[in-house]
Amino acid sequence: MLSLDHRPGASRGFSLMEVLITVLLLAFGMLGLAGLEVRMTSSNAEAGQRAQAAALLSDMVERVRINANLGTGTIAAGYLTGATPAGTGDGNTVTDCTTVAIGVTRDMCEWSNALKGAAESSGTNKVGAMTGARGCISQIQAANATKNICTPGIYAVAVAWQGLTPTVAPPSSGLASCGTGLYGSGDTQRRVLSTQVVIALPSC
Repeated sequence: MLSLDHRPGASRGFSLMEVLITVLLLAFGMLGLAGLEVRMTSSNAEAGQRAQAAALLSDMVERVRINANLGTGTIAAGYLTGATPAGTGDGNTVTDCTTVAIGVTRDMCEWSNALKGAAESSGTNKVGAMTGARGCISQIQAANATKNICTPGIYAVAVAWQGLTPTVAPPSSGLASCGTGLYGSGDTQRRVLSTQVVIALPSC
């Protein structure tokens, strides 16, 4: 004959309150995992953008070095972007850069298009670069091949773009100033990679 044990302390299974607490704890755990997944996805996307920026930066650095060494080092000054960075919003409408003269002009045309994502398309959209990518080239020191002076040209090359989430704004001066004020209030979504290029003077 089946009998129920009603002694104090005898197990009677889970109460409704215990089940609700367990469900609540599981819900918080799942929310935490979802938040972690979002952050990981964002971090991976940011890392992908940084890798693209590094490739675009390296591309222009090599172009400056190769062309500069064809002359006396002063050719590199032709790459200076001035107040308008190359890429997004630079006014370049040439899509086929092979129609442009070989040298600085073609290099800048191709770099502009690469910054705008021309390397890869999805439908009519160019998606081969970071959001709002821009490139800046400025002169730190002019080359001087005069005998007994012989100072190399030094140039700053930088790539800026819009990151996915706000962070601390990069410096607004020096090598990291590229794109300052072009990525929303406070520049907290502006990302920058930069480097210096030293153009030696073989003739010295």
